[in-house]
Parts: sequence; structure tokens; C-alpha cells
Amino acid sequence: MNTATIERATALRALHVPGNPLVLPNVWDAASARTVESAGFPVVATGSAAVAPVLGYDDGEVAPAEEMLAAIARIVRAVGIPVTADLERGYGMEPAELVERLAATGAVGCNLEDSDPRTGKMVDADEQAAFLAAVRAAASEAGTGLVINARVDTYLHGEGPPDERLAEAVRRGRRYLEAGADCVYPIFASEAGVIRSLVGEIGGPINIAFHPGTPSLEELAGLGVARVSFGPGLHRAVQAYTTQMVAAIKAGQSPYDPDLPAAMAAR
Repeated sequence: MNTATIERATALRALHVPGNPLVLPNVWDAASARTVESAGFPVVATGSAAVAPVLGYDDGEVAPAEEMLAAIARIVRAVGIPVTADLERGYGMEPAELVERLAATGAVGCNLEDSDPRTGKMVDADEQAAFLAAVRAAASEAGTGLVINARVDTYLHGEGPPDERLAEAVRRGRRYLEAGADCVYPIFASEAGVIRSLVGEIGGPINIAFHPGTPSLEELAGLGVARVSFGPGLHRAVQAYTTQMVAAIKAGQSPYDPDLPAAMAAR
């Protein structure tokens, strides 16, 4: 593996600092990646729920792996900073193949989730830990320095009362760190008290998804979060605004009216 790849992976890993989180406005194509880089962010991250619809597919591993990987490669070529890619649960690839094909895109990090994207059912924690350990082993053998962000889906697809979901998220997070993950991503954990507990009890860098109702970036930093992701939120906002612009054209109006959102809402 070339020196530049190792340097980008090392830089990405070093940016996961509790209390000074790596903020990732997730992208969906080369143009949005360049926007993030131009704004001064040190890393570009893809979001599968944003990339998939751009490719003409629903999220949930519906997009063929080769198309998703090609999209990631285009994003990598468009920027000069590290790229980390949302790979859902690996698109059915064995760990060695996943590591090899991701490395070929130039990306140096990935998200891997612990629920079945097609059914929404949680994967057994030991099974997921073994999968992550195999990915780590393959990355070590290949010398890629891959940064693994292990998503925990107990707040998305888990069951039981809040205290049980928290305990399960902590249990899974610890297992995944032991298996070789660099960061744990309990997606949709959004209450300050829950986030504080996750940070304190998992014992490693924590990634939080930012959405309406989530504590502010400053508050998340104060809670000890190491990474903040925006997922498909920006892409969905862009699509919503595009819908308004198209509706304005259909209505015989200018889509460039600065008061367009208010005007369309009043119709």
C-alpha cells in the first residue's frame, strides 16, 4: 500500500478526538465532496442513504456494490483529503474482498452497521464482532490502515425500554472496539444523558448522528463525542429545495426567487 494512503488513514484516525469531534457533512457525489473540502473540512464522508438515490436505488444495499464503489472512487478522485465511505454491511462481500475493493477506490475509512440492511433485523453481536475482526485482520494484512467506524443500531432497530437499549448499545460498542473498530456509532442516540453514558461506558471514540433535536455541536463536544455525522440530511434538504424550484417553474414562477421557500409554503 502506498505511503499517501497510510498517511491519509493515519490523519483520519487522529481526528477522532473526544471533546473535539470530527464533523462530517456527509456527501453524495464529487461536486458535494468538493464543496465540503472547499469549506475547510479535513475529511469527506459518504452516506449510503444519500449516494444510493443519486445512483437510482433505494438505500439498504439495493445499489450494486460495483456502482457504490465506483461512486466512492469518483469522490476520492475529486478531493485531496481523506475519504471515509458508508458501506452499510459490506454488500455481501467477504472481509478480504471488502478491504481490497475499498482500498482500490482510495477511501481510507468505512462505516459498517450491525443490522441487516434488507430486513432491519439486528445481527448477533458476536457475529458482527467476528466480521469486524476479520475486516481488521484483512486491512492489517493489506497494510491499508483502514479506519473502521462500527455502527450500532440498537436505537434504530433494537427492542426494549430505553435502559435496555442503552445497555445493549454499550455491550455491542465494547465488543466492536475489542474486535478492532476505531470508533463506535450508536446511530439515533440523541438525548444528552444517553450520549454522556455511551461516551463514559463504551470506552472509545463515539460518533453521533446530527439531526433536528440532537444537542448542538458545542454541546456534543462537551459530552465528549469524537465524531459527528450528518448522514443523508444535507442531501435530503437539497432535494427538498430542488422540488420547490421545480414546482415554481411548473407554476410559471422564477425558481431563483430568494423568497421561494416562503412563497411555495403559502400556496
